[in-house]
Amino acid sequence: MRKYSIFATDWGKVAAVWSADGLWALSFPRASAEEALASLKTDMAGAAEAYPAWADALDRELKRYFAGEKLDFTVPVDWGGYTPFQAAVLRHTAAIPYGVVEGYGQVAKAVGSPKAARAVGGALHINRTPVVVPCHRVVGANGALVGFGGGLDRKKALLDLESVTYLDR
Repeated sequence: MRKYSIFATDWGKVAAVWSADGLWALSFPRASAEEALASLKTDMAGAAEAYPAWADALDRELKRYFAGEKLDFTVPVDWGGYTPFQAAVLRHTAAIPYGVVEGYGQVAKAVGSPKAARAVGGALHINRTPVVVPCHRVVGANGALVGFGGGLDRKKALLDLESVTYLDR
């Protein structure tokens, strides 16, 4: 059975859904807890409110991240439900350092499929744990802001928070 937690950040309320293996889904910050939970409705089926052991760490890390502090997230992510290719892309993306961006082609090459840049975009589109798995750090080949499920304004805001300054805007 999945569990969920709500966290308050400088950017708004964030909902997290947990499985027995770690973080299953994470919302973008929203104005209210209800909005954050509603954005994860497909992942919330049968979930009960709880505060698993990992929640304290995620709460601290989200607060620090949205306050502009450079950090690496430490909570385990549940990679279940993804194909092996999708999981490889998302694991690679999770390792892209704060303040650094990579192109879709770079990610494709890094996971052993150099001609699969579009498939990388597809894998990133279904990322259930944005920010913790920072798909906003993957950009177009020329540095352009493209392809972000959370909206390009949010992608730009996250990259601005991380002081990424060399993008072609």
